[in-house]
Amino acid sequence: MKEADVADRPTMADQPDATGQHEHPEAHATLKRYFGYGSFRPGQEALIDAILDGRDAFGVMPTGAGKSICYQVPALMLPGLTLVVSPLVSLMADQVFSLKAAGARPAYLNSTLTPGQQNTVLKRASEGWYQIMYVAPERLSSPQFQAFARAAAAPGGVGIPLVAVDEAHCVSQWGQDFRPSYLSIAEFVASLPKRPVLAAFTATATERVRRDIVQMLGLERPAFQVTGFDRPNLYYEVRELGEKDKRAWVARYVREHASESGIIYCATRRAVDELATDLQLELMPEGVRVGRYHGGHTPQERHENQEGFIRDAIPVMVATNAFGMGIDKPNVRYVIHLNVPESIEAYYQEAGRAGRDGDPASCILLWNGNDFRLRRFLIDRGDAAEEALDPEQLERARRNRYRLLGQMEGYCQTTGCLRAYILRYFDDAGALGAEGAGAEAAAGAGTAAPHGCGNCSNCLTEFEAEDVTAAALAIMCFVAARPGRFGKTVIAEALHGANNEKLRKFRLVDAPGYGELAEMPLGRVKDVIDQLAGRGYLEVAQGQYPVIGLGPRAGEALGGAPFGDGSGEGLPDTAPGFTFTIKWRASKGRSGARVRRAVDLLRDEAGALADAGRDCPGDDAELFERLRALRRSLAQERGVPPYIVCSDKTLRGLCRRRPATREELLDVPGIGEAKASEYGEAFLQAIAEFEDEQRAG
Repeated sequence: MKEADVADRPTMADQPDATGQHEHPEAHATLKRYFGYGSFRPGQEALIDAILDGRDAFGVMPTGAGKSICYQVPALMLPGLTLVVSPLVSLMADQVFSLKAAGARPAYLNSTLTPGQQNTVLKRASEGWYQIMYVAPERLSSPQFQAFARAAAAPGGVGIPLVAVDEAHCVSQWGQDFRPSYLSIAEFVASLPKRPVLAAFTATATERVRRDIVQMLGLERPAFQVTGFDRPNLYYEVRELGEKDKRAWVARYVREHASESGIIYCATRRAVDELATDLQLELMPEGVRVGRYHGGHTPQERHENQEGFIRDAIPVMVATNAFGMGIDKPNVRYVIHLNVPESIEAYYQEAGRAGRDGDPASCILLWNGNDFRLRRFLIDRGDAAEEALDPEQLERARRNRYRLLGQMEGYCQTTGCLRAYILRYFDDAGALGAEGAGAEAAAGAGTAAPHGCGNCSNCLTEFEAEDVTAAALAIMCFVAARPGRFGKTVIAEALHGANNEKLRKFRLVDAPGYGELAEMPLGRVKDVIDQLAGRGYLEVAQGQYPVIGLGPRAGEALGGAPFGDGSGEGLPDTAPGFTFTIKWRASKGRSGARVRRAVDLLRDEAGALADAGRDCPGDDAELFERLRALRRSLAQERGVPPYIVCSDKTLRGLCRRRPATREELLDVPGIGEAKASEYGEAFLQAIAEFEDEQRAG
């Protein structure tokens, strides 16, 4: 494996080659034995090899790419106890359920356990009961836990060969979810008698955040893998709607997808309660339950709703962003944001809870200007995580949050490929190849775009190009004469020729440029301002009141000087040859189409196999429904979520392969030795009975 210092080599082009010989073939045996898979996903094996070789590791892998396998497989192979630092209580329980079902010996240590239970877990861990333990970052500062860890890592202890840090972006103030408790991780690792291998994992990290992670965690020349941020199974869509239209649209969508599992995120607790009530009334006639989740509910209410969603008893969950982190539910078919998240990272992480099983899923963002006003208000108000920061740190964190919100605003307003926008944000713009890059470049120039990714609302929408050079110059000249004084609405109203109290107060009704765009609809003037800002000709100030000034590219359009002194005089000349073209949505293509269900995919697969000469009695789709009912029954008997028994993809594998023996069962992806022993007989019997019925019929 190529040596690479991530601090100096952070880009995709510099990644170690993961296609060489298998350095640790026993890792494949472990993967097969516990998890039932015969091969690793891209990036996993290189990181596992590095950890087993005693090297630090750093993996940036999208949700659903299998980050947990990268530390779970080494944990099941290495002697001693692997510690996994995670901020997500729900993830701990979820992972422990899954690992137990796979035949491993896991545990977690967090605030959901009583002091007596915590003591029992630590005692058993010191005696070697467990292979892997999940802990919250705050636990690392506990004197009791520090004493346990030092004893475990000392000669004669059980050993701590590996410390894995999940959600590693939380250590960086430049990320979207900074947590001061993560700053104690490096100190904790350094305090151990023998330094373990340190491995960090995240799904969301820009290049700057990656460098921060390496420095703040103290990673030592880590093996570095970025597997790419593209998730082709996810469909992205953006819709600008008023508040009432948003709720009506969500109600229609949820009714049309009533049999599918989905999450709807809202920005406030009040919005969660109102929307959940409306949807429950909408879906009550169809017997579909709607859950709700936010910090205002009691712990028992949150737990019951979360469990109902995980176990498929509640298919629709309306929640704030407090819900969903760490939940490994694979069959979420859609995620809808009723309001704009604070950053691209937050959106990518929350939307990424859809389609973790690799099957098609939809990520839909509904927005309007009120969303951004609310976000600016929340940033200025601050949050609990910022209380521990000194004034200088607080101001830096606030400026960073405004910067992140500006990137989110650009995502809402772009007419280019949405997938390309996200990938470019994460320094992964090459993932779509030349076609995706061409679509994004065409959007910036206002020309007709190629098909791009072919799986987002912009790439499936027809646009009409319009030359608005005259309007763009009028706007920039107006701003140049009075930079940083007014917001978008005042500027647009003045240029449109409105006559209201605010414009009269600021004496804009007599200003040069007033009424120059009277023939253009006010909404379109605002759209031109937005696109000028999105392309760098204008700049929106950070703060609750976003005034507008000239952007870094203004000189390409305005050739004269001075650019104004705020008096309204001294308008600049325009640069020769400057043009500005924008695109308007002319018509929708197939955006918003129903996500294809597991049974649809199964019929496609069955058709392909039939073409290849496969001959099995009965319809695979009918067998799938029977096995899904059996899975639900097995899960209820054991008190676990259905996906802990097996995923939809594994059920489809059972339908395609129709195993008749334990050996054949173990060839189905997702069936390891423990699950074959626990559930195998029931599945084999159900398949045999189904085939007998089909032959007899």
